[in-house]
Amino acid sequence: MKEDLEYVKILKALMELPFQVGKNLLVDFLNGNYKNPSVIKNRLDELDGFESLLWNKDKIIREIDRLVANGMIDFVVSDYNKFVKVLSLTIKGQNEIANPTLPGKKLANKVEFKKTEISEDDRVRFKELDSFLGWFNDEQKKAIISESSNMLCVAGAGSGKTTVLTKRIEFLVKYKGVDASKILAITFTRKARREMQRRLDELGIDGIAVHTFNSFCEGILRRHGAKIYGRTIRMQSYGDKILAINMALASVGLDMEEVVSDYFTSAQRKFKTRNQMANSFMHDCFSVIDYFKVTGMDEYDFSKNADVKNKDNARMIYQITRYLKEHMATQGLRDYTDQIIDTIKFFESVPDDVPRFEHILIDEYQDVNALQIKLIDLLLSATRGIPSKLGTSDEVPFSSVARNSVPSKLGTSDEVPFSSGNLFAVGDPRQSIFGWRGSDVNYIVDFGKSHKDVEIIHLMKNYRSAREIVEFMNHSIRKMGLPDLEHHNEFSDVKIRILDFENEGAEREFVIENIVNSDMSDKEIFVLARTNRQLMELSQLMKARGIGHVMRSDDQVNGGRLKIEGRRKVGNITLATVHAIKGLEAKKVFVIGANEQNFPCKASDHPAIEIVKIDDYNKEEEERRLFYVAISRAKEILYVTYSGKKPSYFINDEMRKLG
Repeated sequence: MKEDLEYVKILKALMELPFQVGKNLLVDFLNGNYKNPSVIKNRLDELDGFESLLWNKDKIIREIDRLVANGMIDFVVSDYNKFVKVLSLTIKGQNEIANPTLPGKKLANKVEFKKTEISEDDRVRFKELDSFLGWFNDEQKKAIISESSNMLCVAGAGSGKTTVLTKRIEFLVKYKGVDASKILAITFTRKARREMQRRLDELGIDGIAVHTFNSFCEGILRRHGAKIYGRTIRMQSYGDKILAINMALASVGLDMEEVVSDYFTSAQRKFKTRNQMANSFMHDCFSVIDYFKVTGMDEYDFSKNADVKNKDNARMIYQITRYLKEHMATQGLRDYTDQIIDTIKFFESVPDDVPRFEHILIDEYQDVNALQIKLIDLLLSATRGIPSKLGTSDEVPFSSVARNSVPSKLGTSDEVPFSSGNLFAVGDPRQSIFGWRGSDVNYIVDFGKSHKDVEIIHLMKNYRSAREIVEFMNHSIRKMGLPDLEHHNEFSDVKIRILDFENEGAEREFVIENIVNSDMSDKEIFVLARTNRQLMELSQLMKARGIGHVMRSDDQVNGGRLKIEGRRKVGNITLATVHAIKGLEAKKVFVIGANEQNFPCKASDHPAIEIVKIDDYNKEEEERRLFYVAISRAKEILYVTYSGKKPSYFINDEMRKLG
């Protein structure tokens, strides 16, 4: 733990130094390096922080980058030279000195997951159900037929989580005799919902309630709309948003041209039309509203605590979002977050109208937020016939009420009985990448503490990627303290390359040339980047050369999709931000721009996201997980490319040996 607190010395040094400094002087100050002339000239060796951190230079610089990623240090224009960037301690950094929080946010300091034990009793049951469980591995089998009231299935990348969840439903219906209408399965995207429904249809299972959180809540609101609202309330359309944003701008005396110019940097505006930028700005404003609703701080004036460089934009965003909220209320409009908020309020006020399910299964549990956890708790409480303990100010939003054991109707006296209101959650902390949208990885990490009669099962075998790529993935995430995945596939033509280019232009040329000369099917090629800007620049070149492609961006909650027709092929090469590609896979994957600027990301396609961040999630760890998600999409061939001064420090020595 002492090592975990060493970073505070960097923050203290920035507070103690009498003038602005860059990385090199800060490192020399901390290392006690008299060779730097500024040390002697300014008598810096007389300060307390001099020679206080005897790490090597690279390690200190990585730690500075981590503190930048977590908003504790910022790069600002020097007071003495407008062409020079220097380090500045933020308000968040000052608070961190007095009350260090980063060690407590490290997953490695929280995770207590143990390897799944397969007992002799388990093997006996596996044998009895061999015709049903046949080809599944032991951990998958245990997850499918477990009798525990509450179960968390920690499913690593490519470990077959959707298959296991679907098979679990089949087990409940066909072997435990559970009424299909008493089972609720929740996914996060419409695509995942359709896929789960397709698999259930193939198994001949009808009547399961398969929903996204939003579709479930929308059904409740439509069914009970008159009782809930007493007037007509409808979902906000895209047209409603355009009208509202124009009215909001007019209310504060601004026009879109002016706003876009002030809000976006020249790099962010590059390759975008005015309409695209206006749409992006509008999306950001509504995302800010959504974020504060999810976190329960919708009345918070974030402009007061914004950094100096963001002060004007923060004030503008705050004024606009306040108007938009009032407009939605007066016009009878609701958004996706309102769906779940209004459903929760309804369930709390009319408990008898909460639907009763015997089993609730939730996919992608690492992405749940506080509102979704509260909804789940209300559903579980209703099933047990016990009032929810949520809703009071001194309660944390976890399911903590005792589960009542109720025998299954097909259970025999010597069986462990199922209990009413069983929760089966599937997810992977390694792939929790939506903290900026209000998701909280702690819900999956603390699952065992938040529920009673819990069993945690690890799905460790990766069925997607070659052995070398699985090993590469494990090295990238090892600092997080989670178990390594095991490989299943052995391919003969595996390739991992970490490539350094002189500039972004050369990097893009390599990618295009490789694609043009590839004999691989277009749909088996992904090009992934951290930001939309990188993709737009590559897309422009590909369009100019007639290379058809599909682009996925994270501008929309479920990922935007734009088809670019080209002369070469049908246009199935996928260009995507990492957020938008989660859950998909390809034989060949390029992860471009893997330098110190993008992983962890020092810029953003959406400035508002950085402006309003006031929560305590660990951005640096989330950025590492994002890199993990990117490389784990590859089945056989992985290119990690970068240009600039340094590669991402997420690429460690063990990974370089494999690349």
